[in-house]
Amino acid sequence: MTDTPYYHCNGELVPATEATVSVDDRGFRYGDGAFETLRAYGGTIFEWDAHAERLEDTCEALGLDHGHSRAELAERINATLEANELEEAYVRLSITRGVQSGKLTPKPITEPTVVVAVKPLPRGGLEGVPVWDGPASMQTVKVRRIPDACLPAGAKTHNYLNGILARRELHDADEALVRDLEGYVAEGTTSNVFFVDEEGLHTPTTQVDVLPGITRRVVLECAEEAGIPVTEGWYRPVDVRQADEVFLTNTTWEIRPVALVDGIEFDTDAAPVTALLSRLYAERVEQACY
Repeated sequence: MTDTPYYHCNGELVPATEATVSVDDRGFRYGDGAFETLRAYGGTIFEWDAHAERLEDTCEALGLDHGHSRAELAERINATLEANELEEAYVRLSITRGVQSGKLTPKPITEPTVVVAVKPLPRGGLEGVPVWDGPASMQTVKVRRIPDACLPAGAKTHNYLNGILARRELHDADEALVRDLEGYVAEGTTSNVFFVDEEGLHTPTTQVDVLPGITRRVVLECAEEAGIPVTEGWYRPVDVRQADEVFLTNTTWEIRPVALVDGIEFDTDAAPVTALLSRLYAERVEQACY
């Protein structure tokens, strides 16, 4: 990592002290923007095509026609990694509708705001180390997931107030167990939820208001390849609390075991399915990036 961090801001590599976005930017004013969180392993973006496709879907849902190709965005990410001398990194790619007059109704985009930010993260793969300090603890919260009819559940936008309000409820826990309006488990604030019982691996169906993570998809593929029975269904918090194993997934954490759900303890040292899927995920990273 260089002594001075660099951002890729609107087509230019600039030192962090010079990286600015206008206060009139619609991403700042209204959360009118899309983003993706990615991992670089060995200088390679893991599952880039999947992330790029989800970004394109989010932009389509927002009507955010930014005019940059997938290849152009990848070039900006690679340039930012190179400028920061990073191969093992967290990457955030953000695109907003740019600076427009202070009216809610958007105008056609003339100059979108495109920012790439990176920071160091430990190596992944078979020789990797977890980025988390220890197993997660979860708490069921009162704040509910915004329904898809109000805000597209599959869109990864700058508006994270729903997750912030859920996190504010937490007491001695580091991730919220968020339900939909009907009380079914949806996800964490920044993660997808999995649990294991005698019937196999379970995760909430995307017919619930869920943002289907890229890591979630890879884990489901690993489970299928390993012959682990998988059910995507409708679950209540009690189903999670009564499970044998619980874990969370997202791009940064990869697979993170859960040691506590609403005060119920789980032995993360005796979680064979979680351990197996973690190893299979690490092998995927190894094969793709190293």
